[in-house]
Amino acid sequence: MANEAIISVLEQKVTTLLESEPGFFLVDIRIKPTNNIKVFLDADQGAGIDKLVQLNRKLYKDLEESAMFPDGDFSLEVSSPGLDEPLRQYRQYVKNVGRNVDVVLLDGRKIEGKLTEVAEDAITIEEDRNKRPDGRPSGKKKEPVTHVLLFSDIKSTTVQIKF
Repeated sequence: MANEAIISVLEQKVTTLLESEPGFFLVDIRIKPTNNIKVFLDADQGAGIDKLVQLNRKLYKDLEESAMFPDGDFSLEVSSPGLDEPLRQYRQYVKNVGRNVDVVLLDGRKIEGKLTEVAEDAITIEEDRNKRPDGRPSGKKKEPVTHVLLFSDIKSTTVQIKF
């Protein structure tokens, strides 16, 4: 089976598995040539490790019983996407309202700011414009600038990690 077909079957299995977990949703599935399957799940209220372990065990058992991989020739990892992973699903955007994000547009422009709103086809970012191009404060009063960005114009969005 080609990877696309395997991913399609896995998506169906994960979707069925998550029917009993309405707060959870599938973000992505990746398969390495060594049949290492990585399933990324997220949840509206955060994906706890105990629940991810439970879902991993259920999915692993389902894959073994279906004999998709002869002789059990696969490994499975079920986890939440890391903070360095870009947002992929609408629900991830909704979950991260109020957080600072980096948005890279298809034309190469980069906008940093607070994700303030998520609509069906766009997001709203409030950028703080009191910085010089090199990122240092300009000393001027903060001038928030609001950007409405269509999902179709976004290449990637990542949550900023600040300590």
